Amino acid sequence: MTGIDVVYACVGLGALCAAVLPTALAKRPLSLPMVFLAAGFLVFLLPFDVLPDLDPVRHRGLVEHLTEVCVVIALMGAGLAINRAPGLRAWGTTWRLLGLAMPLTIAVTAAAAGWLLGWPPAVALLVAAALAPTDPVLAAEVRVGEPTDEDDDEDEVRFALTSEAGLNDGLAFPFVLAAIALTTASATGWSTEGLWHWVWSDVLVRSAVGVLVGIAVGRLLGWMFFQASWKALRLSEHREGFVALAATFTAYGLTELLHGYGFLAVFIAACTIRGAERGHRYHRVMHAFTDQIERLLTAVILFLVGGFIADGGLAALTWRGALLGVVLFLLIRPAVGWVVQLRGKAVGKERAAIAVFGIRGIGSFFYLAYALGEADFAAPARELWAVVTFTVLLSVFVHGIAATPVTARLDGSDRTPSPE
Repeated sequence: MTGIDVVYACVGLGALCAAVLPTALAKRPLSLPMVFLAAGFLVFLLPFDVLPDLDPVRHRGLVEHLTEVCVVIALMGAGLAINRAPGLRAWGTTWRLLGLAMPLTIAVTAAAAGWLLGWPPAVALLVAAALAPTDPVLAAEVRVGEPTDEDDDEDEVRFALTSEAGLNDGLAFPFVLAAIALTTASATGWSTEGLWHWVWSDVLVRSAVGVLVGIAVGRLLGWMFFQASWKALRLSEHREGFVALAATFTAYGLTELLHGYGFLAVFIAACTIRGAERGHRYHRVMHAFTDQIERLLTAVILFLVGGFIADGGLAALTWRGALLGVVLFLLIRPAVGWVVQLRGKAVGKERAAIAVFGIRGIGSFFYLAYALGEADFAAPARELWAVVTFTVLLSVFVHGIAATPVTARLDGSDRTPSPE
């Protein structure tokens, strides 16, 4: 038996489970991420000498690119699924979560990390920024479903969490870059010029590039898919789902080449393509394809995360690091998420669900891997990986157990009695 044989077997069984489990677990307090994470943990406890090394410090580049691909595909699927047309009022909850909840969460989490763990500002900011964005990959149970013909048929909870996850994965990038700049400046000294460069370049210019490229790519592809006079270009008539990957990587690659935020561009491109012909059934074809690829990648990544934990990935976790994850999970995100929605569109149970279901996941792994490849931070890399992994593990299991009963209760409360 060789290592590659084990990989083949695990990939085959994982792909089969990724197809079967979503339906099998649909009405149970379990989730696909929970199953694959537990499976990876159990397999890597077995006495096999051929299992691969899962050290994210040694294999940082592989972790970065694998998680990067998974996130961008999930962002395309999320953008295609949203039925609600963009607008200031219609997306009011989203703007509150992005403009208020995310910066506040980063600030409070960074302060907590500095106080609990004694980390310098750059390290505390990095972990806070990596853990701040909600995840478009692991939120399947609380995400909007497939595209429909209705302009506005999703409930406020699913819409808010999906749109927030679609946008804040890109908007967390300036804070990660700020952490990198801080740790670099600690050797050269602080400067007002560096602060203004961050505001102008990393916040404004790179975000603008992401938005503009996303809109441009989305409009061009939307015209090509649905309106082109040449039939070969009017791909909606060919019903090829893999075209969604072309849209994903075109938007992402062009934006990154122009030094913009590719995550932001992919989601905006998806929403723009959806808006080109909102009720067309081709959106379902593309969304179904991205959903399948996303499930496969999610299965692989979480299986490996489970194996990493079995191999001692949490050995560097201290009680203070674990407490930071618990505080973010149980206190900071729920409190901030609730407060920013005051006088907003969501009320009562909806507001509570949106505040609580700030799922952490694959995007956090990407940001940490990316930052550790760009600069040397004044904290052991394995401790940072342990804190982030523990927080994601906590989110996977608690949110995975709670998602089905909570959404079922919300769906039941939304139903109006039928006339007799």
